[in-house]
Amino acid sequence: MTKPIVGPVDASIVPRFAGIATFARLPRIEDVEHTDIAIVGIPFDSGVSYRPGARFGPAHVREASRLLRPYNPAQDVSPFAVQQVSDAGDIAANPFSIDDAILEIEAAALDLATRADRILTIGGDHTIALPLLRAVTKKHGPVAVLHFDAHLDTWDTYFGAPVTHGTPFRRASEEGLIDLTASMHVGTRGPLYSAEDLTDDSRLGFAVVTSEDIEDDGVAVAIERIRDRIGDKPLYISIDIDVLDPAHAPGTGTPEAGGLTSRELLRILRALADKNIVGADVVEVAPAYDHAQLTAVAASHVAYELLSAMAPRDNQTPTATPAS
Repeated sequence: MTKPIVGPVDASIVPRFAGIATFARLPRIEDVEHTDIAIVGIPFDSGVSYRPGARFGPAHVREASRLLRPYNPAQDVSPFAVQQVSDAGDIAANPFSIDDAILEIEAAALDLATRADRILTIGGDHTIALPLLRAVTKKHGPVAVLHFDAHLDTWDTYFGAPVTHGTPFRRASEEGLIDLTASMHVGTRGPLYSAEDLTDDSRLGFAVVTSEDIEDDGVAVAIERIRDRIGDKPLYISIDIDVLDPAHAPGTGTPEAGGLTSRELLRILRALADKNIVGADVVEVAPAYDHAQLTAVAASHVAYELLSAMAPRDNQTPTATPAS
């Protein structure tokens, strides 16, 4: 017997500005029998190298997600009707010890994976990608990583610290978590420390589609390059909101001029709906620098497109019961 799917609170009965601010007003994980995709926050930002504040990102994105609606016309899917999506709350991580926090996040992600088939995480800073990749590869082995970011995040250390928000993908590559033949950065731009940063990055297993590549060649060519690189490998998508230009996402810790538009990012994500997405994160939303929820609105829609891309396409008939 198919388990009933519980959807978002009905906005015609309870106004969008009322009630508990779960993501998209979805049910809590405790209130459903089974979860296909769990949305979880990780309010941790002790790994930042510049502006702090991403620890408040999960709550900020949830608040902006109140306006999301059940049907996604761009992908022709109702992501909350064909899969059970629920909000698993936040993972608590030690704000004073990065080492302890990394272990706590990995353990919590592994525990959550026993209750949900896949996890979509809202950060928090990009440090959290390392323990999340450790957890997801326990099930899938090395994964293709599609990393949207203004920065490479494959630097070695900051002030001697090997795990920060600028190093997660170097550590992940060194630990064998990444498929070196199928991983890619998208939207990188801005100054580097030296040309060796790019040489190191290539050696660590990443191809690159820069922001300038998208400007010169267009989104369609970028999508073709991304799809060719990923192939049919298990795919983990990690999105630093600073991949967007500060005009679209001012509320982030290390902004760089010349980024993608929100429209370009959403279009690329929609082109991945047939890929084997095994997990994803959206990180680095820092509310203190946000204006009129611009960054949170963008991040909530990015998460919505990821949920839509992960939705099954073989059955679009079920209708979710609104949460009470």
